Amino acid sequence: MPYGAYSPARSTGSRLSMDQSGSSRKQTPDTKNRGENYEKATNISPDNRCVAGVRLHQQRGCRNRRTIREYKSAGHRPPLIPREVFFGNPDKITPYLSPDGTRISYLAPVDGVMNVWVGPADDPDSADPVTNDTDRGIRIYFWAYTNEHILYLQDQAGDENWRVYSVNLETGETTDLTPLEGVQARIQMVSQKFPEAILIALNDRNPELHDIYRLNLTTGEKSLVMENEGFIGFITDDKYNVRFAERLTPDGGSEIFQATEDGGWEQFMEITMEDLLTTAITGFDKTGMILYMIDSRDRNTAAFFAMDLETGEQTLIAEDPRADTSDLMIHPTEKTVQAVAFNYERKHWQIIDESIAGDLAYLKTVADGDVNVVSQTLDDDYWMVAYMVDDGPVQYYYYDREEKSVEFLFMHRTALEGLSLAKMHSVVIKSRDGLNLVSYYLLPVGSDSDSNGRPDEPLPMVLIVHGGPWARDYWGYDSWIQWLANRGYAVLSVNFRGSTGYGKDFINAGNLEWGGKMHDDLIDAVNWTVQEGIADPDRVAIMGGSYGGYATLWGMTNTPDTFACGVNLVGISNLTSFFETIPPYWQPRIELYATRIGDARTEEGRAFLTKRSPLTYVDRIEKPLLVSQGANDPRVKQAESDQIVQAMQDANIPVTYLLYIDEGHGFARPENNQLFFAVAETFLAEHLGGRYEPIGDDLEGTSVTVPVGAEEVPGLAEALLE
Repeated sequence: MPYGAYSPARSTGSRLSMDQSGSSRKQTPDTKNRGENYEKATNISPDNRCVAGVRLHQQRGCRNRRTIREYKSAGHRPPLIPREVFFGNPDKITPYLSPDGTRISYLAPVDGVMNVWVGPADDPDSADPVTNDTDRGIRIYFWAYTNEHILYLQDQAGDENWRVYSVNLETGETTDLTPLEGVQARIQMVSQKFPEAILIALNDRNPELHDIYRLNLTTGEKSLVMENEGFIGFITDDKYNVRFAERLTPDGGSEIFQATEDGGWEQFMEITMEDLLTTAITGFDKTGMILYMIDSRDRNTAAFFAMDLETGEQTLIAEDPRADTSDLMIHPTEKTVQAVAFNYERKHWQIIDESIAGDLAYLKTVADGDVNVVSQTLDDDYWMVAYMVDDGPVQYYYYDREEKSVEFLFMHRTALEGLSLAKMHSVVIKSRDGLNLVSYYLLPVGSDSDSNGRPDEPLPMVLIVHGGPWARDYWGYDSWIQWLANRGYAVLSVNFRGSTGYGKDFINAGNLEWGGKMHDDLIDAVNWTVQEGIADPDRVAIMGGSYGGYATLWGMTNTPDTFACGVNLVGISNLTSFFETIPPYWQPRIELYATRIGDARTEEGRAFLTKRSPLTYVDRIEKPLLVSQGANDPRVKQAESDQIVQAMQDANIPVTYLLYIDEGHGFARPENNQLFFAVAETFLAEHLGGRYEPIGDDLEGTSVTVPVGAEEVPGLAEALLE
């Protein structure tokens, strides 16, 4: 999405995320960050050129020069792949073509920190870095339509008070365009009609509300376009007109208002609570009189429609009876719909514009995997194409449409090429009440001798629970699950009720079911793996971040017999305190949380939230728990981890607590990220019996403190003393 509305929230994918800035309610395309796994969450840093094996690991000069060993003998298994291959900085990711097609940009490390590089489109190897971030690394950037500016967003220590920066490629000068303390900037709109100006949204006047400003990229001057009167967001067109505004209703639905000629608002559309997460305006055609939208009203799955604003007539463009609209291809200037994607178990495209049918047919012959067009030039003559597979790196190609020719550019993680990685199996598991749970599992390489999708003997298993919870798991390469499979575990991920992508009925089946049927789905899936001989029932761990962290805590407290241990990353322990401490800019959407999680504003609601809070049942924890938290997390505050850890200490229950003083909702700094996985894999090996790479010098350069429980993880206490 380099040329359009861009929210920093989109950079956080399905492993973490607790809504963020409303992006989770729009089922709009997000292929860029999904493909690279930069890696599905801002807490997961990518990778350098280390490869498996001690000798090559040492020859390549990787940061952690340690001897690799196993926790227990693993027989004839593939070599243990160093953590840095999975979680170190990537080679190159997030490539975009400049609007005029003359240059290419991508993210790559500079002295170990991710920065933007720019070079000629026909010679990407000659690119040079144009930014100089030395701390957290840049994750969100795009081209301005001047073709001479790179825009990027950055926060400080994970506080999510994003600032917008501009890099002048001619002078090399970087300018902070929103130098405001304690203010969150969002990109509202970027249009080719105004190359030197963008629309941004700032909550500088009221922390709860984002006003719309027009910002000049060269002078830095900004002017107020629309003062927010209580809306959760605005829809703008490429002429920078504010066309629509949205406000949530007390019942958890929303109202869409259309701007009138006299500067007022008139009601345009009502969206019920049941349709809120599957219905959204996505843009306009070239005339501005045809509205594009994803819509689940009067149906279950979210189809893609065009609406004539003069007549109100709505035309169906694409639909799928099993899955919601997931991705769009739209011509950059003509604004015609080219293709619409849906994803049930795997992504598939419906071609709308036959002029690209030959292009997609040709691209399918180039390489294996799911095809994503991640960038298009303004004239649509050149595309940047990514191929996603389940057992190898993402591959990027430069595609010339006129010549019907491609040029291979690079892989996002060269070190993965040729390694023994696991294949991903998709399966639809029935819940106890009959819902279809689209799930994915991996088996360690070498554990399935007859290749029937079942291991030769039941394995220790890690259940990874995605965040959101209004997100989903996908088919494709994933650093978390490949890392765990290499360590000797079966790995299971489940699209439990409340996950997105499978229609509104499936999402709404999760309303008020945190700690209820949403968790039952996870248990049903684990039981299926046991019945199928995949998982050893005595060696199953639960692991996740954000909502996945909540699910981990709930599993440890309310289904303690199912799990041998748990790994919680920025998880919610007390739903009442979570509700009462949400960021101020989430307040306009408070009814979303009240109707789908529970309402802390009423006595009855508080009682319900208390009943569904893991903290209430801390005395039931019987198995080892690892807790990780960023001190600056604006969504799931540090108090959520502090509370559960303190309660466990008070009850004399062992717990290990990792607290990072310069991180937020997940870990962006590579050093902090590496340490989390170092401790996590050692912890899992201790309690499940898998393989691991010792912690060694992974504490070097991190901000971690371990308030309690260092002695519970082999090697951690010793490393802290070094």
